[in-house]
Amino acid sequence: MRAKLNVHFLRRWLRWLTAGAVLGLSLGSFAAGTRALRPNIVLILADDMGYSDLGCCGSDISTPNIDRLAEQGMKLTQFYTTPRCCPTRAALLTGVYPQEAGIGGMMEDRGIPGYRGELSYNCVTMAEELRRADYHTLMVGKWHVCHIYFDGKKQLNHESNEPFWDNKNDWPLQRGFEHYFGTIHGVSSYYDPFSLTVDNTPVQSVKKGFYYTDAISQHAVDDIDQYAGGDKPFFLYVAFTAPHWPLQAPEADIAKYRQRYLAGWDQIRTNRYHRQIEMGIIDKDWKLSPRDPRVPPWSEVKDKEWEANRMATFAAMVEHLDTGVGRILEALKEKGIEKNTLVIFLSDNGGCAEVVHPAWYDVPSRTRSGETVKVGNSDHSVYAGPEDVWQSYGLPWANVSDTPFLLYKHFTHEGGISTPFIARWPAVIQDSGTISRQIGHVTDIMATVVDVAGARHPETYKGHAILPLEGSSLLPIFEGKTRAHPAPIFWEHEGNRAVRLGKWKLVARDRQKWELYDVEADRTELNNLAASHPDKVKEMSGLYDAWAERCHVVPPEKLPRQRRIIPADDSSATTKAGPTTGT
Repeated sequence: MRAKLNVHFLRRWLRWLTAGAVLGLSLGSFAAGTRALRPNIVLILADDMGYSDLGCCGSDISTPNIDRLAEQGMKLTQFYTTPRCCPTRAALLTGVYPQEAGIGGMMEDRGIPGYRGELSYNCVTMAEELRRADYHTLMVGKWHVCHIYFDGKKQLNHESNEPFWDNKNDWPLQRGFEHYFGTIHGVSSYYDPFSLTVDNTPVQSVKKGFYYTDAISQHAVDDIDQYAGGDKPFFLYVAFTAPHWPLQAPEADIAKYRQRYLAGWDQIRTNRYHRQIEMGIIDKDWKLSPRDPRVPPWSEVKDKEWEANRMATFAAMVEHLDTGVGRILEALKEKGIEKNTLVIFLSDNGGCAEVVHPAWYDVPSRTRSGETVKVGNSDHSVYAGPEDVWQSYGLPWANVSDTPFLLYKHFTHEGGISTPFIARWPAVIQDSGTISRQIGHVTDIMATVVDVAGARHPETYKGHAILPLEGSSLLPIFEGKTRAHPAPIFWEHEGNRAVRLGKWKLVARDRQKWELYDVEADRTELNNLAASHPDKVKEMSGLYDAWAERCHVVPPEKLPRQRRIIPADDSSATTKAGPTTGT
């Protein structure tokens, strides 16, 4: 199989060369080696952004740069992630299911293979894969696939510089990246983020005016400036934390949206649904899923201005992210490399309905300057946006983000696992503005990267047996062909589980009965067919059981207790006098 893939690449490269100017390459450059033809790869991941939160997916949020990316490339409307941050990142980086990669849950160590809380050595990361293939490997943003140690809230509150890790074995540089700027943990302040790190060294302070989304964008641009046009291509993984809570954004950016969201979640959601139909994102025969029964009609909401501010802040965070994406795309253009750079954009899961609580282990209680952090969504005198406020937009607006689908992050119904997916690669994606309804899954991205880079997925690496990839390359879709997708696809997170097999989807919440949907006719999952198709339920649940056994899936009620994470010996730490950053 691998040999056939390499032959396929050589033939495709020869076609490009014969065609003459697709990439503007000469006979001399080809004679110097086929490496010159391999694309640069920029992988951009948003955090907790719902299916309808981009302008090109029906949103009322201004996202002109990502919209332009879609106009110049293609959108896949049936692309799936996992239901949660850590598992998606594990699957994205390794090309195997999260439990195979060791992160079936979050970062806690349960002492069994699928739930170690850090990446397994029986898989290689995308960076390790591409570094073997002679790529530069660069990362900015959220890591969130390793253990974190918390001494109460001392580190979160900037009261202690003691190590927040037990080891650095699974940090980016130890898993294949050459350079890294970002946060090791998954959630932090946008103005003064906890666990901010340069390469292997945590940053001790940031300068006034720091905003994390902007810093991620700037470091991505700096990496492009440094590595574009060198002796080998580069892979750049840009993992934004936006628009994950806490809802924090500059006041001027929030103000432009407040009036817009006074229209309320019912009207906004209906408007998005109709725009999605007009754009061809969804089928007109799919009914809009009903408002979550826990959400009151907008007409009954008492404090409309406070509610509108929450969504306005979320929208400002998305727009800020879009501005950063625009800067990255402009840097590619200025370097003259945009034609042969594959850019992929997606979100890690659906919109998040969580309500932030002050008792949560990773929510601070004070800022560095000593101000009390106002946490939660109950005090309506406190408005989202500033550094000392930690709010989420909650269930009502998550319902809007995931239009037209049911449920949210955590769950395996469509609202939790469906993401906007955009790819641009002018050298290959010729029919710009295409909308593809072919099915894709987050594990396909690693297979795609291996394919386009001409890499060879190893059977062993550093003395460890390496799992085969679960996904398959998206390259045929990029080339305008029909891909035979290796169905079925499986999901499990905290007991929420699902199987997608062709037009059929079997899905259940934790410890509840299986539901069956024909998602070609009813992707909003409103007509449960389990009772009328018991044979299909039996067939697909059998497939799920076999997959769960193969991939080390354990129901939450049977998981061992969390192992205690012991902090690193600070005598070996290099962080006592770590750097500051002005970006």
